[in-house]
Amino acid sequence: MDWFTASEYWLSRLVFQRALAAVYLVAFLTAALQFRALIGRRGMLPVPRFVAQVSVRQAPSVFHFHYSDGFFAGWAWSGVAVSVALLAGVDALLPLWAAMLLWLLPWLLYLSIVNVGQTWYAFGWESLLLEVGFLAVFLGNDEVAPPVVVLFLLRWILFRVEFGAGLIKLRGDRCWRDLTCLYHHHETQPMPGPLSWFFHHLPKPVHRMEAAANHFTQLVVPVLLFTPQPIASAAAALMIVTQLWLVLSGNFSWLNWVTIVLALSAIRFPGEAPAAVPAAPLWYVVVVLAVSALLLGLSYRPAANMVSPRQVMNRSFDPLHLVNTYGAFGSVSRVRHEVVIEGTADPVPGPEARWREYEFRGKPGDPRRWPRQFAPYHLRLDWLMWFAALSPGYAGPWFGALVERLLENDRDTLRLLGRSPFPPDAPPRFVRARLYRYRYTTWRELRATGACWERTYVREYLPPTRLDDRG
Repeated sequence: MDWFTASEYWLSRLVFQRALAAVYLVAFLTAALQFRALIGRRGMLPVPRFVAQVSVRQAPSVFHFHYSDGFFAGWAWSGVAVSVALLAGVDALLPLWAAMLLWLLPWLLYLSIVNVGQTWYAFGWESLLLEVGFLAVFLGNDEVAPPVVVLFLLRWILFRVEFGAGLIKLRGDRCWRDLTCLYHHHETQPMPGPLSWFFHHLPKPVHRMEAAANHFTQLVVPVLLFTPQPIASAAAALMIVTQLWLVLSGNFSWLNWVTIVLALSAIRFPGEAPAAVPAAPLWYVVVVLAVSALLLGLSYRPAANMVSPRQVMNRSFDPLHLVNTYGAFGSVSRVRHEVVIEGTADPVPGPEARWREYEFRGKPGDPRRWPRQFAPYHLRLDWLMWFAALSPGYAGPWFGALVERLLENDRDTLRLLGRSPFPPDAPPRFVRARLYRYRYTTWRELRATGACWERTYVREYLPPTRLDDRG
């Protein structure tokens, strides 16, 4: 069935599958290492409370039927094990049907996690990983050449990711249209990286070139994915270069890396398939064509969303996250605010009290602490703290619980932080939060003070708070 497969993409499939397995590995590690404080039984947004309020049809997950912290940990670490097996190429050693089941396993495991993750998992890269991961099930292994229709659908996802992101920018903030958004973005993005300070201090003409290149890469280049080779490969390679630029400029979890993985599937790498590749079995052809028809039909809603003047970003159109809409930074903040959390051991939180600051791993805190590179690993609490600084409304469901856990010196919560100023056996008596405006220092200020940030007090975010008598 020469019409069904594309043997010239044999190596492309191999590179795509191993790269996707690596992203899965990071996602499951993130879940396993952070869940207890975020969504565990004593977490800020506990899974048991969520599944008691939301039906299994609305959010399909194994945790509707059973939940314990130990069970969740086993579930997440099972995802790690499966990801390692796929990264090592175990799927290539199995019969075709078994390889498909092996690729289905991480998708099912991660779907159950995302669907109970609530605010902590409400990011576009979660749905993107699931959408791409589902298609990977049907890409086959060494027993068959890659199916043409699956390769097309992977490009279709990449097109929607890039083109949708480009449209949301044109329709959103005016600074994208006058090419000035990058004057601010590197400073105000959710979690800057170690090079973000330098990106911010690039000359303004370079920032305008960055914005213009972004529009070209997201609005023109995606169309070229559906042209003959080598043009399609060149378009995908240009997207990879753009994504690597974003990797260098900030911490965006695995969003850039999943996009790179998608682009790899569109590149025709040199090399040939093994000489004797059997024809695809009939059952496989039927399954792939049926699933592809289903996905193309479901794609109507994200396609309609892209052309709608009321386009929305990062929304799933079904509870299985089979098709989704994407986009980022339709608007860009001009000013950076940060919530700084402090505690005191003094019995009275008056003017003479000694307040000591909690330090987060990734988000700005101490002005002298230089940002670190964490992506593709995702610091979920740090990202949500950026939203909390935008508006207390974003933090309403979980911020009070965070403060309560800090007052208890909760071990799992403290593990999410970079440093606690209080010893494990001596929790603070009071915790408060203050809002600061942060800006990057200039070259001269950096040389004089060694600080990459300068911050100014804005207002009280949360007054001094303690556990009540019952606590």
